[in-house]
Amino acid sequence: MNLHSTLLDKLWDAHEVLRREDGTSLLWVDRHLVHEGSHHAFAKLKSRGMPVAQPALTFGVVDHYAPTRAGDVAADIRKMIRTLGENAAETGIRLFDLHDPEQGIVHVVGPEQGLTLPGLLINCGDSHTSTHGAFGALAFGVGATEVAHILATQTIWQKRPKSMRITFDGQCAAGVTAKDMALHWIAALGADGAQGYAVEYAGTAVAALSMEGRLTLCNLSIEGGARMGLVAPDDVTFDYIKGRPFAPTGAAWEAAVADWRMLRSGRESTFAREVIFDAKKIAPTVTWGTSPEEALPITAKVPVPDQLGGKADHARASLDYMGLTAGMPLTDVKVDQVFIGSCTNGRIEDLRMAAAVLRGRKAVVPGLISPGSAQVKKQAEDEGLAQVFTQAGLEWAASGCSMCVGMNGDLVDAGKRCASSTNRNFKGRQGRGARTHLMSPAMVAAAAVTGHLADVRPLLEGRT
Repeated sequence: MNLHSTLLDKLWDAHEVLRREDGTSLLWVDRHLVHEGSHHAFAKLKSRGMPVAQPALTFGVVDHYAPTRAGDVAADIRKMIRTLGENAAETGIRLFDLHDPEQGIVHVVGPEQGLTLPGLLINCGDSHTSTHGAFGALAFGVGATEVAHILATQTIWQKRPKSMRITFDGQCAAGVTAKDMALHWIAALGADGAQGYAVEYAGTAVAALSMEGRLTLCNLSIEGGARMGLVAPDDVTFDYIKGRPFAPTGAAWEAAVADWRMLRSGRESTFAREVIFDAKKIAPTVTWGTSPEEALPITAKVPVPDQLGGKADHARASLDYMGLTAGMPLTDVKVDQVFIGSCTNGRIEDLRMAAAVLRGRKAVVPGLISPGSAQVKKQAEDEGLAQVFTQAGLEWAASGCSMCVGMNGDLVDAGKRCASSTNRNFKGRQGRGARTHLMSPAMVAAAAVTGHLADVRPLLEGRT
């Protein structure tokens, strides 16, 4: 074992086919994930009479435009979904369509199906492909032209990013989640704090996370500017993968695990940048502005722009858009509605955390809960979580990207404020004029039952 190689180096070197003089690498792609937005790439191949090079390594998922509630589906949405189905059928690609019992958000389906495995290179035309790095995979989003290149060649040209390690020492307090860890580091380093880097997460607090938590952490890496996020695989990883539909079995499983255990940075690895956080100091965190870096502990007050130096102008614009007053306690911020779901926080663990807060309580504002996949939906219903949500007065929907991006018609109205478990809060993300506060699912549940941004910790006392 090379004691100097980082996890990034090991993964990159294993996939490099050749390297140009300018240092750009041609990499082999193990898994290519496509969704409704990939139609331009399929059209490009069709116009040139080119086949998909490795259809068995490409998987299609209906998620961004997937309708999550009953009612008429807009014609343009129906067309996007139909086009993906036609492209998949013509090229022999496995499609998880709307009626598939394994349908869901692409970054939820990949892990739960065992398509996401340690050591693989995974691409998708979606920026949050970084999610899959939680398994020790090389995973990053690509643009439309790159999607076409992968379909045609099963390779991608890419420059190796610099390596960065973010370490969370100690243990998080009760009520503090991976979402809080991610918002904490992004607030500390900035939305461009990891620009140009592949971030490897390490430390006792990361090791203590479930796979769901690690997926959340890696998912949000790009919100801090990173190209990708990585966690070295361990027994938590292997236990999660074992027995899943596309996972190795028998002797192949034992051999795979032996290989996967080597996927970690060496003791003498050197990173271009190292940052260490004390996990014990992290509190439940919420965003107040229009960037994930504009986040603070729930116990804080809305900042005064003049005290933020070079970021004062952006803060003023954020407060104006968000309709907030500098100096007001965050817990005084009233919300109009809530949303739980997305590739960031739509997994079963996320729903369990929200249900722990909501059980026996009533929401005082309306809200929508969209599980990350059809399997998560079924499991939540089998566990009685869905009943907790509906008894609290929240709407239980089907799986899809839903209100995270609003492409399927699930939107926040202009001027309305939403407590959301999603990943982005820029202007208009959830709808034109919508005001979004990012937080963990448990914190969203706390906002639902109080009607304002609230500290979830008192609401979790005596509950599991």
